[in-house]
Amino acid sequence: MDGTLVDSRAHHWRSWREALAAEGVVVTETQFAATFGQRNDRILESWLGERATPERIRSIGDAKEDRYRRLVAAEGLSPLAGAAEWVRALAASGWRQAVASSAPRLNVEAVLRVIGLERELAAIVSAEDVRHGKPDPEVFVAAAARLGVPAARCIVVEDAEHGIEAARRAGMRSVGLGGVAGDLTVRSLADLPADAFERLIAKT
Repeated sequence: MDGTLVDSRAHHWRSWREALAAEGVVVTETQFAATFGQRNDRILESWLGERATPERIRSIGDAKEDRYRRLVAAEGLSPLAGAAEWVRALAASGWRQAVASSAPRLNVEAVLRVIGLERELAAIVSAEDVRHGKPDPEVFVAAAARLGVPAARCIVVEDAEHGIEAARRAGMRSVGLGGVAGDLTVRSLADLPADAFERLIAKT
């Protein structure tokens, strides 16, 4: 979701800083950047070390996500270039689409609501639905199952190398954004040729 549909990196960074400050914990933006897109439990284990008890992970993670959703609701978000247009065009053409994210479900729902794409997405797979984060393919396999589509007929859109590797392990084609190498690589969704998805499916 982040890096493909929207860019809410600044919202996440502010939310983490505030939630951690309340616990007397300080992290640098470099530490944040190195973990961006990972599951909260993995992020907090790396930041807190021996202080990363399950209870503390859950408490800090919940506080951070609550702050994030309030920021999204208060300040809004805009879809990344080409994202809303492609999602709507694919939905109108009968493509079944899912968000497969390491974010909590409430975050995914909040973002889709703000950018107005709730109705175009047929399924959501979020952090609560899987045990393993990317590059494990579990999140994409689960999304395909919910869509009722074989993995070989799925295309993953990703902006991270771990996500592209997860797609490969799942047996799915991929579109890599922002210089990340997929089966098809573009700077943004606005740069995709009109027949991009049909061409990728034809290769299966």
